[in-house]
Amino acid sequence: MADKKQITVPLLPLRGLLVFPSMVLHLDVGRDKSVQSLEEAMIDDHLIFLTTQKDTGMDNPSKDDVYQYGTLTKIKQMLKLPNGTVRVLVEGLKRAELVEFIDKETHLEAHINPVDVIDEKDIEKEALMRTLLEYFEQYIKMSKKVSAETYASVTDIGEPGRLADIITSHLPIKLSDKQKILETTDVTKRLNSVIHFLHNEKEILQLEKKIGQRVKRSMERTQKEYYLREQMKAIQKELGDKEGKTGEIADLTKKIENAGMPEHVLKAAKKELDRYEKVPTSSAESAVIRNYLDWLIALPWSKATEDDLNLKKAEKVLDEEHYGLEKVKERVLEYLAVQKLTNSLKGPILCLAGPPGVGKTSLAKSIATSLGRHFVRISLGGVRDESEIRGHRRTYVGAMPGRIIQGMKKAGTVNPVFLLDEIDKMSNDFRGDPSSAMLEVLDPEQNHTFSDHYIEETYDLSNVMFIATANNLATIPEPLRDRMEIITIAGYTELEKLHIAKNHLIQKQVKEHGLQKSHIQFRDESIVKIIRYYTREAGVRGLERQIASICRKAARVIVSEERKKVVVTEKTVEEYLGKPKFRYGQAELEDQVGVATGLAYTTVGGDTLQIEVSLSPGKGKLVLTGKLGDVMKESAQTAFSYVRSKANELGIPEDFHEKHDIHIHVPEGAVPKDGPSAGITIATALVSALTGNPIRKEVGMTGEITLRGRVLPIGGLKEKSLSAHRAGLTKVLFPKDNEKDLEDIPEVVRNELEFVSVSHVDEVLKQALVEGTS
Repeated sequence: MADKKQITVPLLPLRGLLVFPSMVLHLDVGRDKSVQSLEEAMIDDHLIFLTTQKDTGMDNPSKDDVYQYGTLTKIKQMLKLPNGTVRVLVEGLKRAELVEFIDKETHLEAHINPVDVIDEKDIEKEALMRTLLEYFEQYIKMSKKVSAETYASVTDIGEPGRLADIITSHLPIKLSDKQKILETTDVTKRLNSVIHFLHNEKEILQLEKKIGQRVKRSMERTQKEYYLREQMKAIQKELGDKEGKTGEIADLTKKIENAGMPEHVLKAAKKELDRYEKVPTSSAESAVIRNYLDWLIALPWSKATEDDLNLKKAEKVLDEEHYGLEKVKERVLEYLAVQKLTNSLKGPILCLAGPPGVGKTSLAKSIATSLGRHFVRISLGGVRDESEIRGHRRTYVGAMPGRIIQGMKKAGTVNPVFLLDEIDKMSNDFRGDPSSAMLEVLDPEQNHTFSDHYIEETYDLSNVMFIATANNLATIPEPLRDRMEIITIAGYTELEKLHIAKNHLIQKQVKEHGLQKSHIQFRDESIVKIIRYYTREAGVRGLERQIASICRKAARVIVSEERKKVVVTEKTVEEYLGKPKFRYGQAELEDQVGVATGLAYTTVGGDTLQIEVSLSPGKGKLVLTGKLGDVMKESAQTAFSYVRSKANELGIPEDFHEKHDIHIHVPEGAVPKDGPSAGITIATALVSALTGNPIRKEVGMTGEITLRGRVLPIGGLKEKSLSAHRAGLTKVLFPKDNEKDLEDIPEVVRNELEFVSVSHVDEVLKQALVEGTS
C-alpha cells in the first residue's frame, strides 16, 4: 500500500543538468517520451519530477540509470520550436525521492515522496551563512565565471538551505557533487558541504593564477626569443646572408621530412636538429651534429628500384655478358622466379668462390643489370678493424659510418646488389674481428635491424642482395661461411676461353685501345695459341693482358706504317708476344722412372705437380725438398711406410731402406705446397724408382693414401681435372668416393679425359706403371 505522502507525476530525466528547489530555469527538451511527459504535466497541475541521468549518452533510461533524488518542479511556460524541440521554463519547488519508476509506452511517470525541509535560521546557521557569503564573494573576485550581480542577488536570501542551493547552482563543480548537495536534507550539513566546495575551488583558482603567471612569463620569454629570431632573419635578409643558420635549419627540416625515414629515425633526427639549432656554429659539436644529420638524410630509407622480373630478358643479359657459369645463372633466375611469385623474398646471400680472373666481380655486375638494380661494390681485402664494418661511435674525432652504410648511401636505394669483394681476405687484430661483425650483415634473420655505431638507429638490410667473392673458402670463418650460399666457379676450359676471348675480351680491348673492328682481326688458331703457350691459369685475366699487348702493337703498326688492317694469325702471335712462355702438351715428353704427375688444387685454380724420386747409396735416409707443408710431408712419410710394408709384394728388396737414401723432390721449390692429395702420386713415384718400372706420361693422379694402401677422397676434383686437360694429359686417376663430383666437370673435359676411379694403391699402380703390377 502506497505512502500517504506519495504523489504520481510525469518524470523528465535530465542530461548533464540538475535543478535545485527555488531555481527558475529554461530547458530544451527533444526526446519523444520527455516531450510527452511535459504534455501530460500541462494537462494536469503543471507539476513534473526532474531527476538527472547518471549516463548522459543513454536515450531510454531505466530506474537504475537515474538518481533517486530529484526536484519536484512546476512548469511556468512551454514553447514548441520549429526544429521539433520544446523550450520550457520550470521552477524548482522542493526535493523529492523517487519511489517507483514507471515506463509507459508514451511517457515516463514516477511515484515520489516530496521532502519537506525546515529552513529556519539559528545562531550556528547564521554564522555558516556569513562564512558562505564571504567565501562566495572571494570566489567571485578570483573567478571570472560568476558575475558580481549574482553575489548581489544571493545576499538578500534569508533561508540558509535556499542560499546553499542557489550558490551551489553557480559553482563549476561536478554534477555528482551537486547531486550530493541536493540529497543532503540537513541544512547545517548542506551549508558545511558548500563551504568545503568553495574553499577547494578558491585554492584551485589560486593555483591556476600561479600557473597562469608562470605561463605568461614563459610566453613572454618565448615571444622575446621569437621576436629576436625574426629580427635576425630580417637582418640576414637585408645583408643578403642566405647561408644563415635559420635558413639552414628550415632547409634541413624539409630534407628530413622528405627523406622517408621510419618513425624512430625521424624522431632521432628531429631531436638532433633541435640540438643543432641551439649549439653555436663556432662550436666543434655543431659540425659533428651537422655531419650526422647529413648522413641520416643521404641514406636511402624507403626508396627502392622495381625489380625487372622478366626471366627471358635476365637470361639473355647473363648469357650475353658471360659464357658458361651455368650454376650461377640458374641460381639468379630461380631467385627472380620466386620473387615474381611471392613479391616478398628476402635478398639472397651468395658467395662466388673461385680462382682469380674467372669473372666473379663482373658476374655480380651482370646480376645487377639483369635485375634492374643499382650496383655497389666494397673491397674487404686487408680489412682488420671491426669499425670498418660497423662504423665508429660519434664520440671519436673523425668518426664516420662503416663500409656497409657508406655503400648503401652510394647505392641510393634500399635494394641494391651489394658486392662484398675478397671476403676471404679479412683479417683480425686487437681492434676487433671484422668477420664477426659481418655475421649480422649476412644473416637474413638479423640484418633487417643492422646497427651501425655511427648511425645508432637500426637500418634494414633485408632487401639487399649480397654477393660475396672469395678465392679461398678455407680462410673464411665457419660461422660466416654458414650464412652464405657457396657457388664455386672452378675455371674455364680451353673451348670456353676461346668463346670468351672472341665474344668479350677482344671487343673490349679493341675499344679501349682506340681501334675499330676493321683495324684488327684475330684468327681462332691465334687465340688458341695464346691460350696454350702464353697463359696457364684458371681464369682469363692473363689472356686479356696478352690480347691487350697485341692490340697495343697493332695500334703502333697502324699508326706508324699506315696499314689499314692487322690480321693476327698463329704465325704472327710469336712476333707480337715473343717466344712461348709455357709448354703445351704432355707434362712429360716420354715415360719416366720415378717421376709421377700429380694434380693439385691451389687458390688460383688447379695445377699439375711433377713429383720426382731418386735413389742414392746410403742408410735409409728420407729427404723431402720443394718447400712442402707439414701435411704433404706426412703424406710422403705415409707413402714411404706403405711401400716398405709391401716391398715383398711389389718386387722390391726388403732391405732397400738400409742400402739407399731416398730423395723426394717437388720442383718449383720457391712455391709453398701442402695437402694430403699427393699421397698416391708419391707412392707411385717411389715404387717406380725402386722397381725401375716407368710411369705413363699421360696419367695424372690425385688421392690421399693410408698406411693400408686405401685411397681416400679429396677436394677440388673439377679444378684438378681442368688443369689435367690444360696440361694435355689423357687419363686421370681419382678416389672412388669422388665419383659423385664427375657431373660438375664440364662435358668437353669429360669427353677428352679418361677418368678412372681407384680405391686402393694396387689399382693405381696397375693404371700408372708401364708394366703394371701383379
